[in-house]
Amino acid sequence: MRRPFLLVPLLALLLAACTTASGPDADDADGAAGAKTPAGGHWRPRPGTDWQWQLSGRLDTSVDVPVYDIDGFDHSKETVTKLHRDGRKVICYLSTGAWEDFRPDADDFPKSVIGRGNGWEGERWLDIRRTDVLEPLMARRLDMCRDKGFDAVEPDNMDGYRNRTGFPLTAGDQLRYNRLVARLAHERGMAVGLKNDLDQIPELVDDFDFAVNEQCAQYGECAELTPFVEADKAVFHVEYELTTDRFCADSRRLGLSSLLKKYELDAWRRAC
Repeated sequence: MRRPFLLVPLLALLLAACTTASGPDADDADGAAGAKTPAGGHWRPRPGTDWQWQLSGRLDTSVDVPVYDIDGFDHSKETVTKLHRDGRKVICYLSTGAWEDFRPDADDFPKSVIGRGNGWEGERWLDIRRTDVLEPLMARRLDMCRDKGFDAVEPDNMDGYRNRTGFPLTAGDQLRYNRLVARLAHERGMAVGLKNDLDQIPELVDDFDFAVNEQCAQYGECAELTPFVEADKAVFHVEYELTTDRFCADSRRLGLSSLLKKYELDAWRRAC
Protein backbone atom coordinates (compact mmCIF):
# COMPACT_ATOMS: atom_id res chain seq x y z
CA MET A 1 0.00 0.00 0.00
CA ARG A 2 1.34 3.42 -0.96
CA ARG A 3 5.02 4.06 -1.65
CA PRO A 4 6.44 1.61 0.91
CA PHE A 5 9.80 3.22 1.55
CA LEU A 6 8.39 6.63 2.55
CA LEU A 7 6.95 7.72 5.88
CA VAL A 8 4.09 10.02 4.87
CA PRO A 9 1.83 11.62 7.47
CA LEU A 10 -1.82 11.70 6.72
CA LEU A 11 -1.80 15.37 7.55
CA ALA A 12 -0.82 15.90 3.91
CA LEU A 13 -4.40 15.23 2.86
CA LEU A 14 -5.48 18.73 2.01
CA LEU A 15 -7.36 17.86 -1.14
CA ALA A 16 -11.06 18.49 -0.77
CA ALA A 17 -13.11 17.85 -3.88
CA CYS A 18 -15.99 15.81 -5.15
CA THR A 19 -15.40 12.23 -6.30
CA THR A 20 -14.97 12.07 -10.05
CA ALA A 21 -15.69 8.86 -11.95
CA SER A 22 -14.56 8.19 -15.47
CA GLY A 23 -16.34 5.64 -17.62
CA PRO A 24 -14.84 3.03 -19.90
CA ASP A 25 -13.45 4.16 -23.21
CA ALA A 26 -14.49 1.43 -25.59
CA ASP A 27 -15.42 -2.20 -25.25
CA ASP A 28 -13.21 -4.81 -26.83
CA ALA A 29 -14.02 -8.39 -27.78
CA ASP A 30 -13.87 -9.38 -24.14
CA GLY A 31 -16.77 -7.09 -23.23
CA ALA A 32 -14.70 -5.00 -20.82
CA ALA A 33 -12.84 -1.83 -21.72
CA GLY A 34 -9.10 -2.29 -21.96
CA ALA A 35 -9.27 -6.00 -21.16
CA LYS A 36 -7.70 -8.84 -23.08
CA THR A 37 -8.07 -12.51 -22.15
CA PRO A 38 -6.37 -14.88 -24.57
CA ALA A 39 -7.98 -18.29 -25.02
CA GLY A 40 -6.98 -20.46 -22.07
CA GLY A 41 -5.09 -17.57 -20.46
CA HIS A 42 -5.52 -14.99 -17.74
CA TRP A 43 -6.73 -11.42 -18.04
CA ARG A 44 -4.24 -8.81 -19.32
CA PRO A 45 -5.26 -5.15 -18.96
CA ARG A 46 -4.17 -2.81 -21.72
CA PRO A 47 -2.60 0.64 -21.41
CA GLY A 48 -5.08 3.41 -20.66
CA THR A 49 -7.58 1.17 -18.84
CA ASP A 50 -9.43 3.23 -16.23
CA TRP A 51 -9.55 1.92 -12.66
CA GLN A 52 -10.51 2.47 -9.05
CA TRP A 53 -8.20 1.70 -6.12
CA GLN A 54 -9.90 1.51 -2.72
CA LEU A 55 -8.27 -0.12 0.30
CA SER A 56 -10.14 1.56 3.17
CA GLY A 57 -13.64 2.63 4.12
CA ARG A 58 -16.95 1.26 2.93
CA LEU A 59 -16.48 0.03 -0.62
CA ASP A 60 -18.14 2.24 -3.21
CA THR A 61 -19.08 -0.07 -6.09
CA SER A 62 -20.71 2.69 -8.14
CA VAL A 63 -17.58 4.13 -9.80
CA ASP A 64 -18.05 3.60 -13.53
CA VAL A 65 -14.70 2.02 -14.41
CA PRO A 66 -13.79 -1.42 -15.76
CA VAL A 67 -11.23 -2.32 -13.05
CA TYR A 68 -11.37 -2.31 -9.25
CA ASP A 69 -8.35 -2.94 -7.00
CA ILE A 70 -9.49 -3.88 -3.47
CA ASP A 71 -8.11 -5.59 -0.36
CA GLY A 72 -8.12 -9.37 -0.72
CA PHE A 73 -8.62 -10.11 2.97
CA ASP A 74 -11.28 -7.48 3.63
CA HIS A 75 -13.69 -8.42 0.85
CA SER A 76 -15.74 -11.53 0.25
CA LYS A 77 -16.45 -13.70 -2.74
CA GLU A 78 -19.89 -12.10 -2.85
CA THR A 79 -18.35 -8.64 -3.27
CA VAL A 80 -16.16 -9.85 -6.13
CA THR A 81 -19.16 -11.54 -7.73
CA LYS A 82 -21.19 -8.31 -7.51
CA LEU A 83 -18.40 -6.36 -9.18
CA HIS A 84 -18.23 -9.00 -11.91
CA ARG A 85 -21.97 -8.69 -12.47
CA ASP A 86 -21.40 -4.96 -12.95
CA GLY A 87 -18.84 -5.70 -15.66
CA ARG A 88 -15.71 -5.08 -13.58
CA LYS A 89 -12.43 -6.94 -13.42
CA VAL A 90 -11.21 -7.17 -9.82
CA ILE A 91 -7.63 -7.07 -8.49
CA CYS A 92 -6.74 -8.62 -5.12
CA TYR A 93 -4.46 -6.41 -3.03
CA LEU A 94 -2.02 -8.38 -0.85
CA SER A 95 1.23 -7.59 0.91
CA THR A 96 3.74 -10.21 -0.18
CA GLY A 97 6.95 -8.48 0.95
CA ALA A 98 5.90 -7.34 4.42
CA TRP A 99 4.32 -8.95 7.47
CA GLU A 100 1.17 -7.30 8.84
CA ASP A 101 0.18 -7.97 12.45
CA PHE A 102 -3.51 -7.36 11.70
CA ARG A 103 -3.96 -10.15 9.15
CA PRO A 104 -5.65 -13.43 10.17
CA ASP A 105 -2.58 -15.47 9.18
CA ALA A 106 -0.07 -13.25 11.03
CA ASP A 107 0.79 -15.97 13.56
CA ASP A 108 1.79 -18.33 10.74
CA PHE A 109 4.94 -16.28 10.05
CA PRO A 110 7.95 -17.31 12.17
CA LYS A 111 9.80 -14.49 13.91
CA SER A 112 12.96 -15.39 11.99
CA VAL A 113 11.53 -13.98 8.74
CA ILE A 114 10.14 -10.75 10.25
CA GLY A 115 12.45 -7.74 10.04
CA ARG A 116 12.35 -3.99 10.53
CA GLY A 117 9.25 -1.86 10.28
CA ASN A 118 8.47 -0.57 6.81
CA GLY A 119 7.09 2.77 7.96
CA TRP A 120 3.45 1.75 8.39
CA GLU A 121 1.89 0.79 11.70
CA GLY A 122 1.84 -2.97 12.30
CA GLU A 123 3.95 -3.79 9.23
CA ARG A 124 7.48 -5.23 9.00
CA TRP A 125 9.62 -6.31 6.09
CA LEU A 126 9.97 -10.02 5.34
CA ASP A 127 13.15 -11.95 4.64
CA ILE A 128 12.33 -12.78 1.04
CA ARG A 129 15.38 -15.05 0.81
CA ARG A 130 13.44 -17.57 2.90
CA THR A 131 11.26 -18.94 0.14
CA ASP A 132 11.08 -22.26 1.99
CA VAL A 133 8.93 -20.45 4.56
CA LEU A 134 7.26 -17.77 2.47
CA GLU A 135 6.25 -19.73 -0.64
CA PRO A 136 3.60 -21.88 1.11
CA LEU A 137 2.30 -18.86 3.05
CA MET A 138 1.95 -16.77 -0.10
CA ALA A 139 0.47 -19.71 -1.99
CA ARG A 140 -2.32 -19.89 0.59
CA ARG A 141 -2.97 -16.15 0.26
CA LEU A 142 -3.17 -16.48 -3.50
CA ASP A 143 -5.47 -19.48 -3.10
CA MET A 144 -7.76 -17.15 -1.14
CA CYS A 145 -7.75 -14.60 -3.98
CA ARG A 146 -8.49 -17.30 -6.54
CA ASP A 147 -11.24 -18.87 -4.45
CA LYS A 148 -12.94 -15.49 -4.06
CA GLY A 149 -12.94 -15.09 -7.82
CA PHE A 150 -10.39 -12.31 -8.24
CA ASP A 151 -9.02 -11.79 -11.75
CA ALA A 152 -5.61 -10.51 -10.70
CA VAL A 153 -3.28 -9.81 -7.79
CA GLU A 154 -1.50 -6.64 -6.69
CA PRO A 155 1.39 -7.89 -4.52
CA ASP A 156 2.75 -5.04 -2.42
CA ASN A 157 6.14 -4.29 -0.87
CA MET A 158 8.01 -5.84 -3.78
CA ASP A 159 11.19 -3.74 -3.46
CA GLY A 160 12.51 -4.59 -0.02
CA TYR A 161 16.07 -4.84 -1.29
CA ARG A 162 16.10 -1.03 -1.67
CA ASN A 163 15.12 -0.51 1.98
CA ARG A 164 16.48 -1.10 5.48
CA THR A 165 14.71 -4.38 6.10
CA GLY A 166 16.97 -5.91 8.74
CA PHE A 167 18.18 -8.45 6.18
CA PRO A 168 21.05 -8.23 3.63
CA LEU A 169 18.74 -8.46 0.62
CA THR A 170 20.18 -8.12 -2.87
CA ALA A 171 18.67 -7.24 -6.23
CA GLY A 172 19.02 -10.89 -7.16
CA ASP A 173 17.02 -11.93 -4.09
CA GLN A 174 14.27 -9.53 -5.13
CA LEU A 175 14.16 -10.76 -8.71
CA ARG A 176 13.85 -14.38 -7.58
CA TYR A 177 11.11 -13.57 -5.08
CA ASN A 178 9.11 -11.36 -7.42
CA ARG A 179 9.21 -14.02 -10.11
CA LEU A 180 8.09 -16.58 -7.55
CA VAL A 181 5.04 -14.46 -6.68
CA ALA A 182 4.25 -13.97 -10.37
CA ARG A 183 4.47 -17.70 -11.00
CA LEU A 184 2.19 -18.52 -8.07
CA ALA A 185 -0.43 -16.09 -9.36
CA HIS A 186 -0.25 -17.39 -12.92
CA GLU A 187 -0.51 -21.00 -11.75
CA ARG A 188 -3.85 -20.01 -10.21
CA GLY A 189 -5.10 -18.42 -13.41
CA MET A 190 -4.74 -14.81 -12.24
CA ALA A 191 -2.92 -11.86 -13.71
CA VAL A 192 -0.28 -10.20 -11.53
CA GLY A 193 1.06 -6.65 -11.32
CA LEU A 194 4.54 -5.39 -10.50
CA LYS A 195 4.24 -2.91 -7.65
CA ASN A 196 6.74 -0.03 -7.81
CA ASP A 197 10.25 -1.68 -8.06
CA LEU A 198 11.10 0.60 -10.98
CA ASP A 199 14.77 -0.36 -11.20
CA GLN A 200 13.92 -3.97 -12.05
CA ILE A 201 11.27 -3.30 -14.70
CA PRO A 202 13.56 -4.28 -17.60
CA GLU A 203 14.15 -7.69 -16.00
CA LEU A 204 10.56 -8.25 -14.83
CA VAL A 205 8.29 -6.77 -17.50
CA ASP A 206 7.92 -10.17 -19.19
CA ASP A 207 6.96 -11.85 -15.89
CA PHE A 208 4.14 -9.45 -14.99
CA ASP A 209 0.89 -8.52 -16.73
CA PHE A 210 0.61 -4.89 -15.58
CA ALA A 211 2.28 -2.44 -13.23
CA VAL A 212 1.02 -0.49 -10.21
CA ASN A 213 2.95 2.64 -9.33
CA GLU A 214 2.79 5.35 -6.71
CA GLN A 215 4.13 8.86 -7.17
CA CYS A 216 6.26 8.38 -10.28
CA ALA A 217 5.32 11.90 -11.39
CA GLN A 218 6.31 13.47 -8.09
CA TYR A 219 9.73 11.80 -8.30
CA GLY A 220 10.26 12.19 -12.05
CA GLU A 221 10.20 8.45 -12.70
CA CYS A 222 7.18 7.81 -14.94
CA ALA A 223 9.19 7.26 -18.12
CA GLU A 224 10.74 4.21 -16.44
CA LEU A 225 7.36 2.47 -16.78
CA THR A 226 7.41 2.73 -20.58
CA PRO A 227 8.46 -0.94 -21.07
CA PHE A 228 5.04 -2.02 -19.76
CA VAL A 229 3.17 0.28 -22.12
CA GLU A 230 5.34 -0.81 -25.04
CA ALA A 231 4.47 -4.42 -24.16
CA ASP A 232 0.73 -3.48 -24.34
CA LYS A 233 0.38 -3.82 -20.56
CA ALA A 234 -1.46 -1.33 -18.35
CA VAL A 235 0.28 0.90 -15.84
CA PHE A 236 -2.09 1.75 -12.97
CA HIS A 237 -0.65 4.91 -11.42
CA VAL A 238 -1.56 7.20 -8.50
CA GLU A 239 -0.32 10.49 -7.16
CA TYR A 240 -1.13 11.84 -3.71
CA GLU A 241 0.48 15.27 -3.42
CA LEU A 242 0.42 16.72 -6.95
CA THR A 243 -2.65 18.31 -8.48
CA THR A 244 -3.91 16.72 -11.69
CA ASP A 245 -2.76 19.63 -13.83
CA ARG A 246 0.81 18.79 -12.82
CA PHE A 247 0.83 15.16 -14.02
CA CYS A 248 -2.16 14.26 -16.22
CA ALA A 249 -0.76 15.62 -19.49
CA ASP A 250 2.41 13.55 -19.09
CA SER A 251 0.37 10.53 -17.98
CA ARG A 252 -1.72 10.68 -21.14
CA ARG A 253 1.40 11.08 -23.28
CA LEU A 254 3.02 8.04 -21.62
CA GLY A 255 -0.13 5.90 -21.74
CA LEU A 256 -0.58 5.61 -17.97
CA SER A 257 -3.89 5.01 -16.16
CA SER A 258 -3.49 7.80 -13.62
CA LEU A 259 -5.49 8.85 -10.58
CA LEU A 260 -5.19 11.41 -7.82
CA LYS A 261 -5.95 9.67 -4.52
CA LYS A 262 -5.73 10.38 -0.80
CA TYR A 263 -3.13 8.49 1.21
CA GLU A 264 -5.70 6.38 3.04
CA LEU A 265 -6.96 5.10 -0.34
CA ASP A 266 -10.63 5.48 0.41
CA ALA A 267 -13.27 5.87 -2.32
CA TRP A 268 -12.29 9.43 -3.29
CA ARG A 269 -10.58 9.69 -6.67
CA ARG A 270 -9.89 12.13 -9.46
CA ALA A 271 -8.95 10.57 -12.78
CA CYS A 272 -6.89 12.09 -15.57
